[in-house]
Amino acid sequence: MRLTYKNAALAVIVTVAVLMASCAVTQNVTDTKDMSYIYNPTRSIYTPRITVYNEDAETSVLNIGIRRGELYFNEANPEGVPMASILLSVRLYDNTLGGVLADTSTYKYDIKREDTGGEYVFRTPLSANDGSSYTAEIKIIDLIRQRTQQLFIDFERTGRYSALNYKIRDHFTNNEVFSRVVKADQYINVLAPSLQPDTLWFFYYKAVTEIPPSPTTILPEVTVAPEPEVIIPLAWSDTLPIMFPNQGIYMISVDSLIREGLVLCNFGPDHPTMTRPETMIAPLAYIATPQEMEELLTSEKPKLALDNFWLERTGSIERSKELIRIYYNRTLFSNYYFTSYKAGWLTDRGMIYIMYGPPDKVYKNAEGESWGYKKPPVKSRWGSRYTYEDQYLWFNFRKQKSLFSDNDFVLNRAGTPVSYWDIAVARWREGKVFRLDNPQELQ
Repeated sequence: MRLTYKNAALAVIVTVAVLMASCAVTQNVTDTKDMSYIYNPTRSIYTPRITVYNEDAETSVLNIGIRRGELYFNEANPEGVPMASILLSVRLYDNTLGGVLADTSTYKYDIKREDTGGEYVFRTPLSANDGSSYTAEIKIIDLIRQRTQQLFIDFERTGRYSALNYKIRDHFTNNEVFSRVVKADQYINVLAPSLQPDTLWFFYYKAVTEIPPSPTTILPEVTVAPEPEVIIPLAWSDTLPIMFPNQGIYMISVDSLIREGLVLCNFGPDHPTMTRPETMIAPLAYIATPQEMEELLTSEKPKLALDNFWLERTGSIERSKELIRIYYNRTLFSNYYFTSYKAGWLTDRGMIYIMYGPPDKVYKNAEGESWGYKKPPVKSRWGSRYTYEDQYLWFNFRKQKSLFSDNDFVLNRAGTPVSYWDIAVARWREGKVFRLDNPQELQ
């Protein structure tokens, strides 16, 4: 079935590319407080997809999907067949009670390749109660490769209207859909077994497409409009195929008066990769002038205009290719890590990530995150001895309470008087990747 309102077809919203508010990378650090590895893709062995579902009044199930191609199979086992061996460890913290440990679980999985389809799903029940918010610390340990990947996911149990009371299933394969970001041609079923509603209400909000202001510009965050553009009731059936081709944000609720429920986002056909010239132009707004952006966006040949933009920066095809690779890899991982009700590259964290790269230090708590970028070391002298002191440029992000996402963080611009933003923009425009730890960059 295709939902329509007048001439507009609704498109179901996709949550954070691949993850619902989670971060993942391989851990290999000595500073136990530093979590910079969670945003460093070079230290990642998996790109897991995660959902949380309320099974009953006291249990939430954590579902972790790993693609078959990312699992490592080895025949060095008693059966002599290709098999992966995974140890999954989860520690659940209750943020409502100050971060106390609420539950733990540890499972070992021996996975035969012949029994694995396109994806293997780990399902872990956890004790969780309505009215509480939680952080799950997840460790996926590949016992064969002896590598560990650590993830964190936040979720909140808010009762009957919680998004965690819904599941999404692919209409044709019946497989669970982990991503809350959907494509325009994707048909899904919405399941709500604990609710069994007669009607689902779809609240449609326009997509947020505004570029965030620079770090030292103090302006309010651009958020979702307070009231939906359209409200549509739909007689519910868990086998009803639903497809929403239009870009935007969709909240699904069991009550027409309650603005809370499952949130799905459609960020367009090129999310999260952004490999089409038409979509690759928009992220250039961080380094291009308004006039350049106007020319790029109105060009009849967007690929040629995009190529010329980078060639003018570098003067070299090979160097242009290198800059394009770096810039758009950062855009991709911004969509992977930071997507909320906005595409990840449009968020404050995405903006900083694209311009400065993965942070050298990350500290997290229930209230937010602090990112540190290493600056050139300061040399000091004491008698005949010299010492070097590491210094960092810090960006502090505050976690926002939002009906649309658990992954909404806003930069504290008032607390960022110095950001070297203008220098970073200038270096990119000169065809260079800005590096704060290079003393020449700050000259």
